[in-house]
Amino acid sequence: MSHTAKQPLEGIRVVDLTRVLSGPFCTMLLGDMGAEIIKIEPPQKGDVVRQQGGIRNGLSWYFAAFNRNKKSVELDLYEEGDKALLAEMIRTADVLVENFRPGVLERMGFGTDALKRLNPRLVTCAINGYGSTGPYADRPAFDFIAQAMSGFMSINGRADQEPLRSGQPITDLVAGLYAAFGVVNALRARDANGEGQHVESAMLNGIVSFMAYLASEHLMTGELPARTGNDHPLVAPYGLFRARDGEVAVAPSNDVVLRRFMRAIDLESLLDDPRFDDNAKRFERRDELNALIDERMMGESQAFWIERLNGAGVPSGKVQNIAEALAHPQIAAQDMVIDVEHPGRGTVRMTGFPVKLSDTPCMVRMPAPELGAHNDEILEPLRRKMRQTA
Repeated sequence: MSHTAKQPLEGIRVVDLTRVLSGPFCTMLLGDMGAEIIKIEPPQKGDVVRQQGGIRNGLSWYFAAFNRNKKSVELDLYEEGDKALLAEMIRTADVLVENFRPGVLERMGFGTDALKRLNPRLVTCAINGYGSTGPYADRPAFDFIAQAMSGFMSINGRADQEPLRSGQPITDLVAGLYAAFGVVNALRARDANGEGQHVESAMLNGIVSFMAYLASEHLMTGELPARTGNDHPLVAPYGLFRARDGEVAVAPSNDVVLRRFMRAIDLESLLDDPRFDDNAKRFERRDELNALIDERMMGESQAFWIERLNGAGVPSGKVQNIAEALAHPQIAAQDMVIDVEHPGRGTVRMTGFPVKLSDTPCMVRMPAPELGAHNDEILEPLRRKMRQTA
């Protein structure tokens, strides 16, 4: 597909001091939208993710998936000469993103005041565990701990089981997503007033914001939401139901859709039954109602019910494993698995672009870089400039 319009962030230069996941996810999103991402990595070693996950032809596919559309430059940020090069780079940058613990960048000599002197128009972005203020600001953070502390784990799983974490590192990804959102908004504000500002995105804050109606209900009632497994914490029936050859996920989230569901499975009369004629009663007797629905749906296959229910306007689907999901025709139609050529390393398959822009779409302009591949391109002009002004 050929697109001649400039991407939204074309011309924006980002100095990327991040590593592992939350920060690289943020800068990947900015790079997908056209920004120039200069990834600063420790000499010889690089980002630790280069050596993590499955490695094929010497390349970590985990690293490749989160570091597309970036240039790699090696700098030792504890060495004065390299810090001088970083300072020179910052003078012409639009954005600096880092995911150190609070205070680390300042100890390197790049605190808020120093960055302001170098470049008043610079948008700075910090991604961390708990934010830069509060009693836990200096604590080390990890996705599992943020999930545990946020209340997120407390509502996952069944009532008779231990709390469960999300299988994917959701707090890292949410923090990176919010960071990219914050950076774009700060750039928009700079367009209006000419000045950069600081953006902060914390793993704990991000996942707390995702608590949605569970937080709202608690803040109103003071009550703790129960772990309900695949059942909905507010409405019934809702969740997984048994077809002849497996389970079907069904989400009748309001009375209109519920009536469609019950009509489609020939149990509409239960909605007039005094045991189930309002949501409070259905919720109270959920196990009894679910058993009646299971009994009815066991007579037909998954495919039968999924087709029938969706045709009736009832959201439903199969619980797919990751292989089924990534191979599904809907995912293919949305280009959510893409092939990226890495010279000398072969073709890498990775997830695609979830945000679709009709005229200025995301694209892979370059694969994940070899360590230090852009040292000469980025650093030599800076060295020449420094020699001329010395």
